[in-house]
Amino acid sequence: MLRYAAIRLIRALLTVWLAVTAVFLGLRLSGDPAQALLGPEASSEAVRALRQAWGLDDPIAVQYARYLWQIAHGDFGRSLRERRPATEVVNERIPATLHLGLTALGVATLLGVTLGTLAAFHAGRFTDRVIVALAALGQGIPNFVLGLLLIVVFAFYLRLAPTGGREQPSSLILPALTLASFSTASLTRYTRSALLEVLRADYVRTAYAKGLPFHRVLVDHIGRNSALTLVTVLGLQLAIAIAGAVITETIFAWPGMGRLLANAAELRDFPVVQYAVFLIVVSVVTVNFLTDLAYGLLDPRIREG
Repeated sequence: MLRYAAIRLIRALLTVWLAVTAVFLGLRLSGDPAQALLGPEASSEAVRALRQAWGLDDPIAVQYARYLWQIAHGDFGRSLRERRPATEVVNERIPATLHLGLTALGVATLLGVTLGTLAAFHAGRFTDRVIVALAALGQGIPNFVLGLLLIVVFAFYLRLAPTGGREQPSSLILPALTLASFSTASLTRYTRSALLEVLRADYVRTAYAKGLPFHRVLVDHIGRNSALTLVTVLGLQLAIAIAGAVITETIFAWPGMGRLLANAAELRDFPVVQYAVFLIVVSVVTVNFLTDLAYGLLDPRIREG
């Protein structure tokens, strides 16, 4: 198990390094932050002085080495816009993102597992066909389209929820439903597929033949053997919720890290973008790493392989 965990950890660290490198190079190719800050009418001398003050006139190799050294020491620089440490600017937005992401994941888990189980136990019937059709629709509608539709229907016409912000508890309803839509659809389909595979297995029929009650079969045989698939999907959906918050927060003016990242990328605030993306990548990689460990614990064949 230790060897299995060590290999996954090395892969996780390699993924983080590749991600931060890609962000560093992508930002340097996106444009000049000094010019964006000073505006198109700024003199070349002013732009050059600001670039020199920020160290942007150094060779790329020097900037990259300094960037990795600073990350290794927990220093992500100061926001070019707010003149504060980038960690401070981003960290104050994390609670709002966690509030939205965990709420959306909770809604998706509850609805997805329930609907998937209902569809599996009514396979081939009208209930199953309706749930499968709704799941396909949920996976096919982009978040930004669904978010705008919810705003038009529930905010403008029905006036049941605000259009955005975080000033009142009801402000969470529309963004949480939007962010949870894709995850709910995915969990529904994967739960249905996993349960159908288990329900058709010989050991389930044997358990029924022995006279075991339904709840024992459901927990000891069906639940345990379908847990591996559900753990994988839940880990993936958590990663999707973390990364997908950027679009949802922007649509609903939710004051979280995703909206901050979108604004900082538009304004070319390199330190803020680098730190925000670093946090997102580390979160996603950590979730995947823990999912891999859970895989190994649930199925010894995987870690032995």
